[in-house]
Amino acid sequence: MLVKDVMRTDIVFISPLAKVRDALNLMKENNIRFLITEKLNPNDTYGIITYTDILKAIVAEEGDIDLLNVYDLYTKPAIFIFGDVDIKYAAKMMIKLKVKRILVVEDNQLKGVVTMDNIIESLMEKL
Repeated sequence: MLVKDVMRTDIVFISPLAKVRDALNLMKENNIRFLITEKLNPNDTYGIITYTDILKAIVAEEGDIDLLNVYDLYTKPAIFIFGDVDIKYAAKMMIKLKVKRILVVEDNQLKGVVTMDNIIESLMEKL
């Protein structure tokens, strides 16, 4: 099975210039645990901000996140893979790099995101 067969395509974007509180609210509204940051120009790359990133900031800032922007916390460039790759390689990347999600990119354009949950669900369907 290929990455493009199991990836999710319902992506929620946020500006890297947005406040972290806005990112947290957007995650809550969409019932998701990550956001993809918009590219600032055609030659830019995507970033990702997760609940874990925000939690670390809340602990470090002792709960005061109103002074932080997304660009203070996000990972950029985000780890990516191509859609025509077998999901076992995406799983190996996640394990080796200790991440739960990887962007799926083609021609420097985001096509989706593959998560551990996507891979496990597809494997369970096969069993």
